Amino acid sequence: MLAMKAFQGAGWLVASRFLGRFIDFFTLLIMARMLTPADFGLMALALSCVAIVDMVLEIPVTQALVRLPHVDKAHLDTGFTLGALRGLAISLVLLAVAWPFAWINGDPQLVPVILALAFAPIARGLASPGLVMFIRELGFLRNFLLETGGKLAAFCLAIATLLFGGSYWALVVNFVAAPVFSCAISYLLAPYRPALSLSRLADFAGFVGWFTCAQFASAVNWQFDRILLGLGGAKETLGRYAVAADLSVMPTQSLIGPALQPIMAAFARIKAEDQRLRLAFLKAARFSMLASVPCSLGIALTSDLIVEVLLGPKWHGADWLLSLLSLSVMATPYFQTLYSLSLALGRPEVIFRLNLYDLAIRTPAVIIGFLQWGAVGMAAARLVAAAIMAAFFLRWLRNLLAIGIAEQLLNLWKIAVAGAVMTAGVLGLRGILPPWHLLAPAELALVAALGALLYGLTLLACGMWLAIGAGRLELSDRWWRSRIGADKPGDARDPET
Repeated sequence: MLAMKAFQGAGWLVASRFLGRFIDFFTLLIMARMLTPADFGLMALALSCVAIVDMVLEIPVTQALVRLPHVDKAHLDTGFTLGALRGLAISLVLLAVAWPFAWINGDPQLVPVILALAFAPIARGLASPGLVMFIRELGFLRNFLLETGGKLAAFCLAIATLLFGGSYWALVVNFVAAPVFSCAISYLLAPYRPALSLSRLADFAGFVGWFTCAQFASAVNWQFDRILLGLGGAKETLGRYAVAADLSVMPTQSLIGPALQPIMAAFARIKAEDQRLRLAFLKAARFSMLASVPCSLGIALTSDLIVEVLLGPKWHGADWLLSLLSLSVMATPYFQTLYSLSLALGRPEVIFRLNLYDLAIRTPAVIIGFLQWGAVGMAAARLVAAAIMAAFFLRWLRNLLAIGIAEQLLNLWKIAVAGAVMTAGVLGLRGILPPWHLLAPAELALVAALGALLYGLTLLACGMWLAIGAGRLELSDRWWRSRIGADKPGDARDPET
């Protein structure tokens, strides 16, 4: 069944991303203890330059191939050629901008760091396009082996660099080694003989135009604050901001994002069935927010403990940044689900327009926040912009699938109630536990356990449960059962996503 295949595929992706992010997290803890915030600031500034070039020149080879009804060797050759041309373009652009970027920021160390970081996106573009054949069938075991192998190799090389006195170059090695090793492993897992061809370019061309525009807007959205802080603030402040931002998105990148990757393929299979697609989106969106809400709230409510326990005293001041940034990414999984739906429907212009709105809202907000309150003001501005963008997500889904805003909110109200109960319980417990009575690790564990318990019990009290069985995944309650007709006579078709 499609539902079970999507669930198994999501399981492998979540496992690979979770293990990969756990390795990243463990590496970050070691680096944070042995390096300085200024080292992380230098890396963040160089990475912002590379990330913008990488995202602007992104070619959605995998996404384009997944939605095609048939894929042959000529499609794979075209995808590989586009990846190779992209790598060449990245090399030339970064060679041209590395020195001016370093000069503007007054730090010549940025030049070699930027050029070294360029190997990461180049390697990702040269990976075997044969992997898409398994993705089309929702088989993600190879992705698990690919990501895990690359992360382990990167961890070993980064720690070795650190122990031999490599300073911030350990961060560079960790970033570059993973995609380079993953690229090499991809040809073992999905054998493919490289060939240069653009014979199937027509199948990519229309898809690339809107996607490239969307990526440009997205790149500026996600890197503008770091570039602005690098220009107008100290490297130490940028380092704290960058690490807080990385920690805030770890739940989304480790669990929710990978779980949603098979959703696009599933949406593409049922895109001709309007009602089934509507129900599938609602269920996928609610599943994503079910995990996002407690993770974001949990990090925000315990940011001071997280910084103290995980990062150490030199990172004092990052707690408020972590709290605000974690709340600002709470609605990201809803956008990721909408993103997958737009690509499955062949509507990449929706992604571009949403990113353009985000750019128009976030950029002035971040500038004002920075000028008035520095890094904390920037984080607060991101939270305000995210709240406004959430309304746009609801509106655009109404246009795409004719799902009303009220129905979308009704789909999530039990999660909102559970999040509110969790917040009240955690704040109440922290209010009666003076910090000197408990060690920070013990307090963090106690507060996290109480928050998780309150969240889960509230969902159960509202009638929501998660059940796995009979070859399918159910995230259901009485409202859903009436929505899909499970309590009515006849055989209602539940969305298999």
